[in-house]
Amino acid sequence: MREIRVLIPKERVGVLIGKRGSTKARIEELTKARIDVDSSTGEVTISFPEPPGDPLLPMKLESVVRAIGRGFNPEVAMMLLEDDYVLEVIDIRRFVGDTKNALTRMRGRLIGERGRARMYIEERTNTKISVYGHTVSIIGRTYDVVAAREAVISLLEGSMHSTAYRLMERKIAEMSKRRIMDEMMLDKALREKE
Repeated sequence: MREIRVLIPKERVGVLIGKRGSTKARIEELTKARIDVDSSTGEVTISFPEPPGDPLLPMKLESVVRAIGRGFNPEVAMMLLEDDYVLEVIDIRRFVGDTKNALTRMRGRLIGERGRARMYIEERTNTKISVYGHTVSIIGRTYDVVAAREAVISLLEGSMHSTAYRLMERKIAEMSKRRIMDEMMLDKALREKE
């Protein structure tokens, strides 16, 4: 039985476990996995007593645990159990170093006044964004995450918000065309297979 180990911040262990173990129990019930949590270290061990029907389920569950560790609430994190959802984690320190002031300033830029910047990116790209510790994380469908990532990276590189939004809009249009092309190619491949 293969085990997956994930380290999450200790202060997020309680969120993963939930009130009286309810969140952990729900995730275990949905995935038929066993989740062991060491609350003293934040180490989470995932195992499957029986091989899962979906071969990607171990990776999906690992992403769910990572997402909870990166500040998402469990309901949002569990979207990652669906086939076309992905988690992108970007380390803010890559752009500003690891001084406390620089991290605080950059988190503020990403969130925006009263959360407006984060909300705008989320609404335009149909994604969920968490700014937690030294990371900014995005959950959404693959094409949508690419567009949200464009805005986030642009802000991390110091662009003005208007510039970041403009780049994001371009990426949304590009990803929309790509999605249509991919769907057409998939349809064609399926028709040829019949």
